[in-house]
Amino acid sequence: MSEIEFGLDTFGGVTNDAEGKPLPHPRVIRDLVDDAVVADQVGLDFFGVGEHHRPDFAVSSPEMVLAAIASRTQRIRLGSAVTVLSSDDPVRVFERFATLDAVSAGRAEIVAGRGSFIESFPLFGYDLRDYEVLFEEKLALLAALLKEQPVTWEGTTRAPLTDQRVFPTTAGGLKAWVGVGGSPESVVRTARHGFGLFLAIIGGPPARFAPYIDLFERAQDELGVARRPVAVHSPGLVADTDEQARAIVHDGWLAMRERMGRERGWPPPSPGDFEREIETGSLYVGSPETVAKKIAATLGVLKVERFDFKYDQPVQHADQLRSITLYGEKVVPMVKDLLARRAPGDRVVTTTRGRASPDLSVACETGIAFV
Repeated sequence: MSEIEFGLDTFGGVTNDAEGKPLPHPRVIRDLVDDAVVADQVGLDFFGVGEHHRPDFAVSSPEMVLAAIASRTQRIRLGSAVTVLSSDDPVRVFERFATLDAVSAGRAEIVAGRGSFIESFPLFGYDLRDYEVLFEEKLALLAALLKEQPVTWEGTTRAPLTDQRVFPTTAGGLKAWVGVGGSPESVVRTARHGFGLFLAIIGGPPARFAPYIDLFERAQDELGVARRPVAVHSPGLVADTDEQARAIVHDGWLAMRERMGRERGWPPPSPGDFEREIETGSLYVGSPETVAKKIAATLGVLKVERFDFKYDQPVQHADQLRSITLYGEKVVPMVKDLLARRAPGDRVVTTTRGRASPDLSVACETGIAFV
């Protein structure tokens, strides 16, 4: 089971004090650094920090936070979740993460994406009408920069480069992924540019995403590129009992769903949605035993190399710290034990509308339009 890694992701979501009032951003960021120290101590493999530019999330510069974490940790790998590449410059992204890789002694990773919010586009002067071309061109340039060779590139979204080197260099290269939320076109693009696939599974049964992994493997084979790893990311919280975990998460989850619904035009949550997401969807909330069984079941239907637990629910920080500790000390060992009990090659096989290996059109029917 050593082939599967277990990590944590956070968007730097604003936590609450004992009276339920939001904590200030500086306190949330300092608490987040403490979270990563605990994650390192309990033996987790990866800690990812997301980029946002809105009041309910405290982190707008993941690399700065990750550098602080690097100074207080020893072994855990550090990356973004995600870097909003469309509204950034690939040269600067490479330079920042190469610097992070140096200060962390080779532990940096990039997870590039378009993000699930659009605030960064007007903030940095980008037109949403260029949404597709911005990401396509910048991802292609980042892929070229990651080779750490002279780059010649020309596009429509930034100045061209001619035989240009970018510094600092790294000791062993940067591991890089693309965060994908439900677009088969994004899966194929990720394969074409040679990135790992990082699936954001935030709702519904995880098995719906098996076709994307199959598509990723087939695309790499057809393109003749090297196989890259696959990771998944889903939200949750671990507490001592199922009842305690649900009570801690419920109100914040409901408020977040309602807020996101107003912003994005989603229907309001229906009675029972919270419980259904825990029972059959992609919300991993419960005791260590409950969460471990659910993660093991997900890893039985999805061929992935890493499972990342998005732990920053809108709760008190003490509940988050307890969740991290239980995840590292109890959940992960239980998951590894459950997976080790399975016979070699024994994996739950799922199909999509009667087909085990869907074509692109079928894959389109199985996911959610998230990014």
